Amino acid sequence: MYRVIELDVPRTMDDDPAAVAAFREWVAVSARSEVAVHGLAELVWTAEAQLAMMHDPEAPSRLFVVRDDHDVVVAAGSYDSKTAPGTPNCWLSVGVDPEHRRRGVGTLLADHLEGIAQAEGRTQWKTYAVSRQVGPATGPGYLQAPTGFGAVPEDEAGVRFLTGRGWRFGQVNRISRLALPTDRAVVQALHDRAATAAGTDFRVHAWSGPTPPRWQEGIALLETRMSTDAPDGDMEEPEDVWTVERLQEHDALLDRSPRTMLTVAVEHVPSGVLAGFTQLAVPDETTEPVFQWDTLVLREHRGHRLGWLLKVVGIETVERDHPGHPSIITFNAEENRPMLDVNEAVGFVGVGSEGIWERRVGAGGGGGAGGAGGAG
Repeated sequence: MYRVIELDVPRTMDDDPAAVAAFREWVAVSARSEVAVHGLAELVWTAEAQLAMMHDPEAPSRLFVVRDDHDVVVAAGSYDSKTAPGTPNCWLSVGVDPEHRRRGVGTLLADHLEGIAQAEGRTQWKTYAVSRQVGPATGPGYLQAPTGFGAVPEDEAGVRFLTGRGWRFGQVNRISRLALPTDRAVVQALHDRAATAAGTDFRVHAWSGPTPPRWQEGIALLETRMSTDAPDGDMEEPEDVWTVERLQEHDALLDRSPRTMLTVAVEHVPSGVLAGFTQLAVPDETTEPVFQWDTLVLREHRGHRLGWLLKVVGIETVERDHPGHPSIITFNAEENRPMLDVNEAVGFVGVGSEGIWERRVGAGGGGGAGGAGGAG
């Protein structure tokens, strides 16, 4: 008999030993379920790195496991939702240990998460399912994204699970990897081209850790515009407003994790407004890869190769200030050709993908719950 159990998420890794041990189990099963799909152990975050992200005051994570009769954790899931009143969206994930698939465990956990979403009146559900697919594909055996860019194999467990439960496939993110160290000559040449295109109207700034007060309003605006300006495929994304206070809380959260947040921003000099930014999460352990997070150039400032400039300055800064990491990992929408162009030019190589799925339900309920790539 299987039991769904909600975890008491520890505040720190020095918290109650039982809670910390349970959290480590959740991380381990989640990781095994995803690596079984894409085979990319390098993408796995440590428990220490993940913990800080679980306590975002704007969207705290609720974590769940499924235990069998022997008290072994056989599945792990999460439920995330915004705390702001009236917010319609939530994010669900389900991962089943590869040794325990095809036994109804994923369905049990998904049903449980669905019940939470329905009880809270959430009407727009999302989930992310990793895939082994590298690059575009067409023809029989592939489910095409409605954007016309990207596809996932129909035979993957997560794809079968989600389509069987009525979820709608909306977008593909390409997972790309840049091996470090880079070819300095290539990066410098791209930097020179981008700087020439940007001209004197734009100036680059970079910092590590919390956002300097001078730039807090600008970064808050850029984070808000991530929800409206970034490609969202065939799905509607409600505006996610960031205030300076929210940014400060987020920075403090990240500052407690075993990673350094490196931010590169570009200022439009005539107006003093930040026109774009990119962020890279640099682990304390040099054996781990750097992850490139949010990257955006405001619509009104596109056409000056600012995305290229942000990308190459970020790479240069990582290699100068944080040497020794094996790679940089980034996720980009398959339809975001401008960003894929700069990635490919600098040496990023596609290693996998991530399908983004959506389920809309009526305010009173109805609909199925989803899962991640390891569901089954």
